[in-house]
Amino acid sequence: MKKQSVIVLGSTGSIGRQTLEVLKLHSDRFRLIGISAHRDFETLARQAKAFSVPYVACTLGGDQEQLPTGTTLFCGANACERLAEIPSDVVVLAVLGIAALKPLLKAIPNTKRIAIANKESLVCGGALVDAALKEHHTELLPIDSEQSAIFQCLQNGRKEEVSRLILTCSGGPFFRKTEEELKTVTMEDVLCHPTWRMGRKITLDSATLFNKGLEVIEAARLFHLSGEQISVLIHPQSIVHSMVEYRDGTVSANLSLPDMRLPIQYALTYPERLESPCTPLRLEQCKDLSFHEASSKALELAYAALRAEGGCPIVYNGANEQAAELFFQNKIAFLDIYRCVEAALSAYRPSEVGTYAGIEAVDSWARTFVTAYAAQIQ
Repeated sequence: MKKQSVIVLGSTGSIGRQTLEVLKLHSDRFRLIGISAHRDFETLARQAKAFSVPYVACTLGGDQEQLPTGTTLFCGANACERLAEIPSDVVVLAVLGIAALKPLLKAIPNTKRIAIANKESLVCGGALVDAALKEHHTELLPIDSEQSAIFQCLQNGRKEEVSRLILTCSGGPFFRKTEEELKTVTMEDVLCHPTWRMGRKITLDSATLFNKGLEVIEAARLFHLSGEQISVLIHPQSIVHSMVEYRDGTVSANLSLPDMRLPIQYALTYPERLESPCTPLRLEQCKDLSFHEASSKALELAYAALRAEGGCPIVYNGANEQAAELFFQNKIAFLDIYRCVEAALSAYRPSEVGTYAGIEAVDSWARTFVTAYAAQIQ
């Protein structure tokens, strides 16, 4: 069997590292040919040596001497995009934020399959990504546990038979907390997620539920359904990763112990299922599986942005990213994140956005607005 060539964009983060674990386990099937990072060159260099990677990219630069002999090093602002243009069988997109959109668009013409673990690129550039995928006949498979679960459950019926998609979430560390209690939330409180170990931005988004709002918009893009066909339930145990309800009343659910290596492996090996290092789920050991209605300003704003379109999802994402950064800098409080995003969406006037430059412009407007608005509410 010829090995499939794989590029991992964002290999030093949580998803990237776990992807490399999966690739090592199935080294008879996959060959890692490219890895990238924004700043963590030391980890990047160790990964390059461990896998004898021929191409490495680091935005903030690196030392060629630390890499294996013959390895090509791309540096600078467009390093990740240059790596994305190397022909491959699979590109795993694990870059954070809207910064992933440009390398995604560069990768699509040069690969057969995109395994995507980035919401923001689809939230902001869904139409551009769709057009490129169709033009180049490239597959797009989700890695996020919820979207992967939906994708797998959809194998049980046809799209026209779907009544609704049901995304689940743990509820984060502040499930059932009152607004009064949330006024004094600290950085340390935010970073204590009850289930998953992730980077600080996605951990914050899980606490605010902006992560789930982005997933609602992402699901609409991935599966070409309306917001009215997408629901969210809080499921604290994180065993049921998401569900699909069909028009006959049946519900298909995807269950497993929380382990991101499962959806990563499925996106790499689809339509095959291979043995994995993950602990199997034993239902007899599950004492309780509970579900609760999800109520959050972040979700309300996400549905509103999806209905309005015209650049509103871009504003939703950009405003949230900027507000998150201000929170990490201790310039705004936890609840101010919601206020910033709501104010940005209220101030923005929707208009058709059909180019990458247009997306950048709207994103920049949202960030500038939030910075100014945050200064006023301090």
